[in-house]
Amino acid sequence: MRLFCAIAVLLGANLLNNRFAPGVYVLTCVVATAALLLIARWDGLTRADLGLDGPGLRRGLRWAPVLIGAVLAVYLLALAVPATREAFQDDRAASLSAGQLLWRVLFRVPFGTVLLEETAFRGVLWAMVRRRRGTAWATAVSSSLFGLWHVLPSRGLARANAAAATLGSGSAGATLAMAAAVVGTTAAGVVLCELRRRSGSLVAPAALHWALNGIGYLLAWAAPGSGGR
Repeated sequence: MRLFCAIAVLLGANLLNNRFAPGVYVLTCVVATAALLLIARWDGLTRADLGLDGPGLRRGLRWAPVLIGAVLAVYLLALAVPATREAFQDDRAASLSAGQLLWRVLFRVPFGTVLLEETAFRGVLWAMVRRRRGTAWATAVSSSLFGLWHVLPSRGLARANAAAATLGSGSAGATLAMAAAVVGTTAAGVVLCELRRRSGSLVAPAALHWALNGIGYLLAWAAPGSGGR
């Protein structure tokens, strides 16, 4: 019952963010996060179960700069190689003003996307399933739901991103891009869950998640040929 309540909260947040009220994205994410934490408390989860106890937070803060630095290094390498540079040509980032870019990187991503998704998929859902079925099930269920979470946000991906556009045009290309996004985010969910397990902290996957999204926005905006400045 409590697990289904958590999933229902996420379904509602996903529909609000991507269909009915995208203008209040951050507010929706904050409210949904609070609701999920209340469900976690109802389920009897502790701060340690969620990776938010004192030792967990300290371990996560030690992991964070290493993870952020690694993402920056990989992105810069990919940007320097012509074969992978196309992945940074994204109209969604290129069309942003400098102020809008900073809003995304410093507020929308950390206090919207990362806050809700990490609390939900590597915090509450992962801990709830892990207590009932073990770590492998927790990672499989959480990561699968994380992939499905990206179905609606990936609409229009083939039009906005040059790399995704190589999958084709029209409805077939859009479907392939959406499927690729779901598979990719499911795989990313597995990595983030494993990082959560190894670090014992929710901060570590949150730092990696912010770096992937936030630094990605910055480099896509600044990449040659993106149009952003």
